Amino acid sequence: MNGPLSGFRVVDLTNVISGPMATQILGDQGADIVKVEARDGDLTRGGGNRQGGFPAAFLNNNRNKRSIVLDLKRAEGVALLKRLAAAADVFIQNFRPGVVERLGVGETEIRAVKPDIVYVSISGFGEKGPLASKPTYDPIVQAISGLTTVQAGSDEERPRLVRTILPDKVTALTAAQAVTAALLHRAATGEGQHVRVSMLDSVVAFLWNSDMGSQTFVDAPVSIQRAASFIDLIYETANGYMSVSLMTDRQWLSFCKVAGRADLATDPRFATPALRDENIDARLEQVQEVLRTRTTAEWTALFDAGHVPSAPVLTRSQMVEHPQVAANGTLLEYDHPLAGRLRQARPAVRFEGSPSGIRRGGPELGVDTREVLAEAGVAEDEIEAAIARGVAGTGAP
Repeated sequence: MNGPLSGFRVVDLTNVISGPMATQILGDQGADIVKVEARDGDLTRGGGNRQGGFPAAFLNNNRNKRSIVLDLKRAEGVALLKRLAAAADVFIQNFRPGVVERLGVGETEIRAVKPDIVYVSISGFGEKGPLASKPTYDPIVQAISGLTTVQAGSDEERPRLVRTILPDKVTALTAAQAVTAALLHRAATGEGQHVRVSMLDSVVAFLWNSDMGSQTFVDAPVSIQRAASFIDLIYETANGYMSVSLMTDRQWLSFCKVAGRADLATDPRFATPALRDENIDARLEQVQEVLRTRTTAEWTALFDAGHVPSAPVLTRSQMVEHPQVAANGTLLEYDHPLAGRLRQARPAVRFEGSPSGIRRGGPELGVDTREVLAEAGVAEDEIEAAIARGVAGTGAP
């Protein structure tokens, strides 16, 4: 199994979600990810929902990696890290701005040992400005990016969090794509570069495509803003919930026909997409009234026959068992040497000529320290001496 990034090595100093998810994507696509951890390991190693000593949050963001423990607060540990970087293609970190410079592993120091390296910095708010040094967590970015008011549906409603760590994940996807773009640039020019990705910038860019239309025209501001109205809500049925999306005239008229509501098809409030948007509350109330009259399965069958986009609302357990998920091969099962049988989502992108996949599960802390340092040309006696002095490690203290 050789993914499209096979042959590239990434030195990964990231922690928690945004960085580890980004590097896991690169690892799934074939890159050799060397995860450099402190003595107590990635923060997610301490999480709950664990088996065989491994939390699910760590396993689900750190497969296809090798783990090495280095003490970067000591000069000897920094020197060993630079030896790893000298043979790497990418160096990625998500410390708060200023930390890597204090440790002596900023871009200048790393580029001195590998001039063409792609150096990646992931931050919460960027590297300058009033919030640059502020501690960053997902809800904080949701709040300041405007995402919570988009999720509320209107600036007049109580802001709401998206109940998944969307900023972390969007940043991870953004960073992973940026790494491959920078590697393509290096292949064309021979030059490495510094790639900077902030959570705030990633979320604002993510929102702009569909949720910031009212902010797009500089000379036509809108004071009270709504979420993108073409994303319909979740509706109650006679026995559960479902989603129905009615974006086009054809879909709206098909819904009216299937629902037996010719009056809605001729209602002047709903005659065009713009009017349906303007009268969204009234429209959604009418759709909701209709959907309560039948079960989810009955409506799904009727809507499928009438070419009305719809889907039942599934729980997480129901999603895992859904026939479309099975047909896509979306989920994979494999055995982890310590955590047991695991189920995870396969890499989302399928490459026909260079398939990606899961080569190994999330690593034990420091399990690969000796192997990785030996590959970097560190002599065996030097490795053992570093381990004995606590500069390098092979597990938790």
